Amino acid sequence: MIVKSVLLFLAFMVVLGIFGKWRFPGQARLAAAKCPKCQRFCIGKGPCACEKGRR
Repeated sequence: MIVKSVLLFLAFMVVLGIFGKWRFPGQARLAAAKCPKCQRFCIGKGPCACEKGRR
């Protein structure tokens, strides 16, 4: 009985992982927040640190 419940739990976790990867909300917004030159995340509306000349 315990083996059956563990296998059902693992199958449920696999299904959740597949759907979570398939429908992850906000992926486009996260990709747009990266600097095209250095691939770091830009915080705020100003230019990235690599464009200002300091790292």
